[in-house]
Amino acid sequence: MSEAESRLGDSAALQELKALRSSIDNIDAALVHMLAERFKCTQKVGVLKATNDLPPADPAREKIQIERLRQLACDANLDPDFAEKFLNFIVREVIRHHEAIAAEAGN
Repeated sequence: MSEAESRLGDSAALQELKALRSSIDNIDAALVHMLAERFKCTQKVGVLKATNDLPPADPAREKIQIERLRQLACDANLDPDFAEKFLNFIVREVIRHHEAIAAEAGN
């Protein structure tokens, strides 16, 4: 039991905290699975790019995706700067994977 849970004793607030944390845990699990699926797809894109001698990065696509994600974030009442930072992190990882795939393919 966490310190916060101990301080709440056996109250309605503790039950609500546990329920909210359970939902957060489920969301975190879903995010991990969604990221895994996303990276499975981007790995296939990396192979396709390497096979066709395309560059690992696509700045024009990245720009469009950032604009799209910022708008989605605004629509969802999420900080668009946070959403952009999150996408930039993912894009850096994808490019790193694509570079590794290209190197393995001898490109």
